[in-house]
Amino acid sequence: MAEYFKVLGEQQMSADALARCLYALECAWHPMFTPLQGNCQLKSEEYAWLEKFSEDYNSDNSIWLFPNFSFSLAICRFYLEREASKDACIDSTKSSSSDLMKQALMLHPSVIKKLVTKVPLKDRTWTDILKHAFFRSDQTGISSQDHLINIYVERNYLIWRLPDLQKLLSGAAKLVIEALESNKNEVKDWACVRKEAFSSEKNEYGHLLVSDFSDSVTSIPQENLQQFMGVPGMREAMQDENQFANLPGNGHAPRGVANRNALAVLFESMLPWVTYEDREDGGPGDNQLDEHEQHNQ
Repeated sequence: MAEYFKVLGEQQMSADALARCLYALECAWHPMFTPLQGNCQLKSEEYAWLEKFSEDYNSDNSIWLFPNFSFSLAICRFYLEREASKDACIDSTKSSSSDLMKQALMLHPSVIKKLVTKVPLKDRTWTDILKHAFFRSDQTGISSQDHLINIYVERNYLIWRLPDLQKLLSGAAKLVIEALESNKNEVKDWACVRKEAFSSEKNEYGHLLVSDFSDSVTSIPQENLQQFMGVPGMREAMQDENQFANLPGNGHAPRGVANRNALAVLFESMLPWVTYEDREDGGPGDNQLDEHEQHNQ
């Protein structure tokens, strides 16, 4: 509705619709939650926390199989290694960031091509990587996994614009290619891992829309707006109505209904602050009412 009113030029009504949406969102918050008090802690860039969180659920390996965790753990290890190198106390008992990234690419190879397109990555290094058969496709052939990868790329592609992470990703991709060249059976082995991890034949995550994880602002398609606003001949009448509705004053001037889109009037009538002008010129309805009263008398 906010988008619809904005297209009509009803900026105040569009703002009111957004305010109602925000109010509904606030009503869903916990009574003890107040964003201004800082009671909640965002775990952004807390690499040690994410690594500890994954280790706490080490008995359940399923969390490692999702693309967001697979790649995020490799990134966490990369930054933790950088911090540890300053103190010369790197933990050799844990897998390196390169190994974790290699495993992530083995499990989710189609991420490479999607990132090259989405980020975008235009260096010749990526062209050479995509020439290899293992990274050539942007689909794994497993609907659930492909859907999760689409969500991951849509939500996290911006982080891959950092040069250090691009270098980590390309280096791991080259290690994957070298490993596959030396052992062809690894392709089949990781294919079996993917099928076992995402065993369902249908998309188990279809209820999660990729657009819900996007930062881009969606708008109503033009063809849908044309259908919603009525036939083209009605646009001039709607523009005249907008001029009338936006008269100087309190912004809630009475509105007319003559020669207007019926659907627009219907939606407007649901808003409590909208009023309509009284007919003082004696329209057809008034004449019919007078004749009816005279007949009764």
